[in-house]
Amino acid sequence: MGNQERPWSATLLRDMRALEGRDLHLWSLGVMVLLVVAAGFAALVVPNLVWGAQILRVDARYLPQLFYGFVTLILLFNLYVLNKKKELRHARDELVHQLVRSEVAEMTALKDPLTDAFNRRYFNQIIQGEVNRANRRSSDLGVILIDVDDFKSVNTRFGHLTGDQVLISVVQMLNCTFRSCDVVVRYGGDEFLVLVTDSNEEGARIALERLRQRVDAWNSANPVPGYRLALSCGVAGYSKGMRIQDVVELADERMFVEKRSKCLPSPEVRRIGNAQVVNEVSVG
Repeated sequence: MGNQERPWSATLLRDMRALEGRDLHLWSLGVMVLLVVAAGFAALVVPNLVWGAQILRVDARYLPQLFYGFVTLILLFNLYVLNKKKELRHARDELVHQLVRSEVAEMTALKDPLTDAFNRRYFNQIIQGEVNRANRRSSDLGVILIDVDDFKSVNTRFGHLTGDQVLISVVQMLNCTFRSCDVVVRYGGDEFLVLVTDSNEEGARIALERLRQRVDAWNSANPVPGYRLALSCGVAGYSKGMRIQDVVELADERMFVEKRSKCLPSPEVRRIGNAQVVNEVSVG
């Protein structure tokens, strides 16, 4: 999530250290009480040892004071410890609740409230780390861009609530299709991005075939009568030295070619595809 420490995490860390200091203070008081008791006991024993007395002798006048003083000291110390432990427990509980609230707030800021997919802000935060990891391990990294075909007509014909449900269904299918290590992002209104880790373009295309099967099953169930869901997808793989923006743009171009292929005659589709290939070769 970035190398910079968040302000709320720094505050929590400072509070936790303060709690540790209070714990140390409590233990210090316990040691001090033990030292006081040991000093009192020594005050009784040492004089007899110095004078070589075989029997421990204590002036009877001081016994009640010593006894009640010792009992009072123990009681006061225990009451103090119990009170401080209660305060520490309450402070720890409050810190845990604050940590949970902070984590929830952070995750809420990084997720799309409608579909519960990650948002573009989250993608921007993690992508450089994923690129660095791919470079370091010489592992594969791919980007898939997915667009819902003719989504505007869904809102126009069936209303925005139905349109929202379609988007939710798409994300559910994406989550079921891709692995937990892959990242599903709502990249735009009806456009989604999947960051595929440790997988090349061929692996991404295999996953897209599974996605299309799920789309066919969704259409067969006919949840929105009169509407058939269709997705256009573009895949691009990252190679060391590439800018991630270029990878995303390449995936976007390939997605656009697939979208155009659904409404253009076959020769025109081949012309666009060949032009794209020539462009990629010249760039390489």
